[in-house]
Amino acid sequence: MCNSRTLTLVSLLLCFCLSSASSSKLVCHMTNWAQYRPSNGKFTPDNIDPFLCTHVIYALATINSFNQISPVEWNDEQQFVRLNSFKNVNPDLKTLLTVGGTVNGISPFVAVVAKPESRAAFIKSAISYLPQDDKERFTLLVTVSKELSTAFEDDARDNRRTQLLLSTNVAALYSTVDRAYEVNKISPHFDFINVLTYDYHGSWEPVTGHNSPLHRSSLDSGSHIHHNINSSISHWLDLGAPAEKLLLGFPTFGRTFRLTSATTSLGAPANGPADAGPYTRTAGFWSYYEICDFLPSATVEWIPEQEVPYATYASSWLGYDDKRSFSSKVQWMTANHLGGAHVWTLDMDDFSGTFCSAGAYPLINHLRLSMGFPPKPTTTPAPTTTKDPLAGFCHGRPDGLYENPADKTSFFQCHVGNTYLHNCQPGLVFWDSCKCCNWP
Repeated sequence: MCNSRTLTLVSLLLCFCLSSASSSKLVCHMTNWAQYRPSNGKFTPDNIDPFLCTHVIYALATINSFNQISPVEWNDEQQFVRLNSFKNVNPDLKTLLTVGGTVNGISPFVAVVAKPESRAAFIKSAISYLPQDDKERFTLLVTVSKELSTAFEDDARDNRRTQLLLSTNVAALYSTVDRAYEVNKISPHFDFINVLTYDYHGSWEPVTGHNSPLHRSSLDSGSHIHHNINSSISHWLDLGAPAEKLLLGFPTFGRTFRLTSATTSLGAPANGPADAGPYTRTAGFWSYYEICDFLPSATVEWIPEQEVPYATYASSWLGYDDKRSFSSKVQWMTANHLGGAHVWTLDMDDFSGTFCSAGAYPLINHLRLSMGFPPKPTTTPAPTTTKDPLAGFCHGRPDGLYENPADKTSFFQCHVGNTYLHNCQPGLVFWDSCKCCNWP
């Protein structure tokens, strides 16, 4: 998961917003390491539904020894361009680039803030990192820095473009929050704050516990009474964070334990994780689509006081989220007037619809519906009559964007074998080299 001091760079397309029943944000993360998962677990920007989320965050980039933003993977820049191209399909989509997290640790950030010149180098890098022709689309999400805020104001004024936004990913646990943040001082500088309300419990503990419980358990004691969403968000609010700026974290993964006795309930003795999933291949950690393969043979239980499920089979114990728990969390989020949700991650939901028999992105689509967003725009698949030479264009093709050989002012989107026709904005044509609409 993301470090509590993660910095995030955001590319923002300026546009008019469509009317919506929901003013909330639905921010979805994707990871650049998901491309290396085997077979049906492999995820790239081509697998994204451009109408699913209000924001998509690409994780992640790094900071080099010159205090500048730098890619991690060999194809990061190519993948981010591909992600950014979906704004041609949905002009309201905002695409983002995370800088930092587990790839860095805290050292580069300590170096960045240590001296005025290193901060200046990072600020300059942040503003100029993405291509010159996209400059007016940029936003920077960062941990608190008045210098960045001032630099963004100056950049907006000097270059006559919209002022850059400020946001951050922050910890949920009391101990980290109290040690790391002056909440009442940092909150005014942010447009929204992503609270990482998951990883409360995991295989590092000697007894089973849920990854992302809504409320405390009667079994909790000591500091664990605060290891839940209600306590974490309430603490942020008590410390002065505005409710409308806080985004609640929704995980599309579960945490596993290896049981050491016949007891299978919450709080059962455990020692380490269950076997790694075949696609995520990380001990103690299963994606939702791996969970769907596990559930048919498992015993599923509901924890009423925490409003989340768990499942057991043999010595494996799994705490996870499902549609029911997402609904409970949305109700709580709405009642507390929070600003929306952020999801970790797109690539761990059943993005292809292959595993869970519930269509593509079953969890996130349910989250979107529960939050009151209107139905996604319907794009009718191209006719399959024999008179249409483009019928079945996407049959057998990978998901992605393709040029329309019959009309350069339009292009095809292939998704799960279906063909969708989209038009470029007036005056633009589709360029296959960038998978985007641009001037001819």
